[in-house]
Parts: sequence; structure tokens; C-alpha cells
Amino acid sequence: MTDQREAVRSNAKYLRNVRPVDPEEICEYVEGSPHPAVVRQILREEALDLGLIERDDGTFVPVDEDPVSPLTGPVRRVPDRYERRLEDLLVDRYGAGWADGVSGDLLRSTIRRFKANYLEGRHVEYDADVAAGYAIYHLPAYYAAVQYALDDLADRGLLGRKLRVLDVGAGVGGPALGLAEYLPEDALIEYHAIEPSAAADVLETMLDATGPNVHATVHRSTAEAFDPGVVGDSDGGFDPTAPDDGFDLVLACNVLSELDDPVAVARSVLETLAPDGTMLAMAPADKNTSIGLRAVERELEDERLWDDDSCDEGRVTVYSPAVRLWPGERPTDRGWSFDVRPDLAVPSVQQRLEDATPAADDDHDPGEFVNVDVQFSYSLLRLDSKRRIELSLETSQWAKMAEMDRHVTNRIDLVAAKLSRSLSDGDANPLFKISDGSESVDHYAVCTRETSLNRPLLEADYGDVLSFERALALWNDDEEAFNLVVDEETVVDRLA
Repeated sequence: MTDQREAVRSNAKYLRNVRPVDPEEICEYVEGSPHPAVVRQILREEALDLGLIERDDGTFVPVDEDPVSPLTGPVRRVPDRYERRLEDLLVDRYGAGWADGVSGDLLRSTIRRFKANYLEGRHVEYDADVAAGYAIYHLPAYYAAVQYALDDLADRGLLGRKLRVLDVGAGVGGPALGLAEYLPEDALIEYHAIEPSAAADVLETMLDATGPNVHATVHRSTAEAFDPGVVGDSDGGFDPTAPDDGFDLVLACNVLSELDDPVAVARSVLETLAPDGTMLAMAPADKNTSIGLRAVERELEDERLWDDDSCDEGRVTVYSPAVRLWPGERPTDRGWSFDVRPDLAVPSVQQRLEDATPAADDDHDPGEFVNVDVQFSYSLLRLDSKRRIELSLETSQWAKMAEMDRHVTNRIDLVAAKLSRSLSDGDANPLFKISDGSESVDHYAVCTRETSLNRPLLEADYGDVLSFERALALWNDDEEAFNLVVDEETVVDRLA
């Protein structure tokens, strides 16, 4: 069998540079003429090493080297094949009437319980029922959020079509499915998930629906105990600078807040990054987890993970969405920043569980089991010194947020990134968190009168960098923050 496998590999290496690799052709060149199905299976198993993707017609071709393109519009819904796979899992576990009767009551009470535990800051213990409830309630929003965060990389051509991925605390698979859907069909993914809980059973089931070019392995280990050597070279070693060892993308989505020492775990997974790889850490948008994520980011920033002091590579850099616009300056404000994207279409499993709630359930709030809000905090960290916004302010032309005390009641010019959607309620003036990376307290831009010259503030995306001319600097005693008033005298332009 070893000789047969090597013969298939040898023929594939030759043919991939000439024409699509066809199992029915290769079987003629291999001693013993194995069945094409046997050749196809060998090619699937060797696809990562050979750099081949499987096409719909059953042939294999080299993966394209062009980078992935960013999204062309919002994420509208979870694809039907994933909804069907989750529905099948629920039917297998609870029966065809899973949303009704005892099983429906169990799932609704489970969702209520883990929502309450989360709001009270208690850890959630996964069992099979909690994993199923999480998949129903949380998977869709996580599926969408990861795609928006990946756009920061794709926008700069930093997300390749051949990816080696480590997913820490993968849960029931929302980020994994979002990644698989974000990448084009001709991408080749080696995906390793770390998930010790019962959520791994759901994850493995959902991964089955991702397609032939996602090569997935689930490691039932804790993040702290995971040994990257198990996915290193054949000798069990691990060298992130080796072509087949380091990860191009490490995901740590909605997991850091659950760990006893999130900084230590984040540091250990950063050490598995390839030199040009990225770590994406995500958290819910609520105050505690969002601030906690930013605290981990700041603790690790500028830390050197390689021993070579002669170059910038190996030093932890905040790629996005937070900015560092002033050399040598680092923010020390509370760091609560999150993005908000359009709601998803209601997944069928959520609607079915909601509709099946008994009329006699006095604890039921309408829409209680529907969760289509896409609100999230995220941090992208790299080791090659790259930032999404390569802008350095070294001139007194611009006011620095670290020195905002001296500008209060004056009209000033400054440059800052927009780090929120509007935070105001109802008919109140639009209010946005802004940052230049030097601030020690929160800064907000409040638009008191919209004009054509300041409209870029309202139209800018999360993370965009803007210049403000003649903004009025004020101190807000109630919020203990600085407000930059944008009115008819203020000009706002998008810089990057």
C-alpha cells in the first residue's frame, strides 16, 4: 500500500503542472491498476501535502496563490446546508419533535440557564444539552462575526487561499463554519480545532457539511494542555517558521474570557503562528468581555516571542481594529470598543424553538430564543510588524489625545479611528467612540449638526481613520470622558 500511495503521489506531482489530476487517469499508471475510488481517496488524504483542491468534476488542481477577496456585502443568513445539518443533529438526539414537549422544554430551559449564567459572570459547563442549545442560539451570530473580522486581513491581501488554521476553544463551530464559508471554493484549509467539551460532538457533525477542501481534525484537549507538536513534523517537533508547521491563522473566539489565565494561553498560541500569520481573538460586545479582550491585547503588545533582537519580526503587533497613530504611545483607557453589523435572517431552528414555546409558559418573552444580533469585539495580532493602518503622526499639526486636557474648550485638528457605530439612543445626537492610540480616558465624537463637510464621520466604517478640522474639545463630567463636538464648523475626511 505504501508503494501504491507513493506512485499516486509521484504521478500527481507530475500531472498537476500539466493538467488537472484525474484519478481515472492515474490508476492506469500505478502498478496493479487500483480502482479510481482508491486513487481518489489517496489524493484526498495527500491533498494538503500536494497543495491540491478537489473540484466538482472529481479532478484535482493546484490551489491558487491569489489572496482571498473581501466581502462584497453583508452576511445575510446561515446557509441552508448548515441549518439542515444542525436540524438533523437535533432530530437524531431528541427526535423529530425536538422543539416540542419534554425536549423542547429542556432546550429552552438550558438556553435560559446559560444566558443567566453568562450575565452573572459564571462559567458555563458544557454537556450535550448545553452544546445543542449553544448551537441553536449562538452559532449563527458567531458564524457572521468572524467573516467581518477576517475582512480586515482580506482588505490588505493578507489572507491566502491555502491556510493552516488553529481554532482554540472551537465550541460548536460558528467561527469554523464562518471561515469555511468566507473562503472561496478553491481554497485549501488544514483546520485543527481544540475543544475538550461535549461541544466537540456538535462541531464534528457541523464540519462534515463544509466541503472536500476543508481537512478538519478535532483535538479533544484543553487550550492549556494542547501540544502543538502533535500537528508538527513527523518527529513530533514544532517550528512555526517551518513551512508545514506554523499556523497562518489562529482563532480564539469567545474563549479567552472563560480561561483562568487568558494572557498565558494567548501567548502560547501566538507562539504557533507562522511569521506572516495572524491571531484573531473575538469576544461578545458586552462591557466586561470586550474590555477583557482589549486588556489581553495590551498585555501582549510589543512582547517579543522570538529571540532575534535584530529585526521587528517576532514582536506582537496590534494589526487592527485598534490603532497606534503616535510613535511610542499606547492607550490606557478602558478599551470598550465593538462593531455592530446587520441582523441575520432568523435561522429555522431558532424560529421553530420560539414558535413551540407553550402558551402557558409565563416566563416567556417574545423573541427570547431568537438571536440574530451581530455585535462583537475583536483583535487581530501579528508578528511581522504589519498594521492595517500604516499611519504615523509626528507633527504638532494634530492634537494628541494624550494631551487633550490642554485643548478643552478650544477648536482643534486631530486624527482618529472610528471605533463604534453610533452609541446614542433614539433621537439623540450621533455619538461615536474614537481613538488615536494615545488616550488614557475615553474619547467620543458627537455630531450636533450634520453637514456635507462632516458627513464622512457618519458614513465611515468601523476602524476607518478620519481627520477632524475644527472639532470643539469638551470634558464630559457625567461620563468622565472627552467629547469632540462635530458641528457646522467641523470638516471630517476619511484618510484610510
